[in-house]
Amino acid sequence: MNRSRIALLHPGDMGSAIGGDLSEHGIRVLWASAGRSATSRARATADGLEDHLSVGACLRSSDIVLSVCPPHAALDVAREVAGQVFHGLYIDANAISPGAAREAAAIIESAGGHFVDGGIVGPPPRSAGTTRLFLSGHHAPDVARLFSGTRMQAIVLGTEIGAASGLKACYAAWTKGSIALLTAIRALARHEGVEAALLDEWARSQPDLPKRSKSITGQAPKAWRWIGEMQEIASAFEHAGLPGDFHRGAAAVYEHLASFKDAAAHPSIDEVLAALTRKSD
Repeated sequence: MNRSRIALLHPGDMGSAIGGDLSEHGIRVLWASAGRSATSRARATADGLEDHLSVGACLRSSDIVLSVCPPHAALDVAREVAGQVFHGLYIDANAISPGAAREAAAIIESAGGHFVDGGIVGPPPRSAGTTRLFLSGHHAPDVARLFSGTRMQAIVLGTEIGAASGLKACYAAWTKGSIALLTAIRALARHEGVEAALLDEWARSQPDLPKRSKSITGQAPKAWRWIGEMQEIASAFEHAGLPGDFHRGAAAVYEHLASFKDAAAHPSIDEVLAALTRKSD
């Protein structure tokens, strides 16, 4: 596999950090700045990404595409790349359902490309040992070798498209789903005037919950990105014949918190609960 040039579409904090990691290991990482914010441009520059302005220019200069974007945009990005008749290797590392991963694979492969399903667990890889990239598909071992020596630990799950996305969906179903549930519980307790009593009882019988129920304050600026992820997880549950209502509810919680997008400072728990209560009434 040619390790020299990868088109990274469309990097936020996670994607830019991955691109920077690859760049530090001698791999040229290209991105398209057209239509992107000044914040995205500054982040990409800091991480050593090469700006080729347009997606088309990136694809013409690359034989690998790495898609790291909000879940709701994943299929549109796959269609955009397929529309350019890209014949290289396409790595979808988005938080989408296994069914959506298979749909993206069909889009890419119908245009003559090769598809690898990916799922990221952990924070942006700014330090080693924090972040895993799960991979599945016939070319998954090639992608794992691409990440050899980087801060990302690549783990191959097999050849089945959807396995990596399934693992990611199951993991986030708990981590991000439970944050939404605890936030909604605190909002209900406050509405009913029993929040202090609930926190006291949690401290006695569930001592980790008072702290965990405040974790949303650090996550609220990213809540807008999790709306689509919760909807993808709900779809995965429903495809398996399981109720998807849990995570559609989680998506609704994060919709209520979308106003905190890119906030310069983390909101307080009071501000978070007020946002939920105000939009629920």
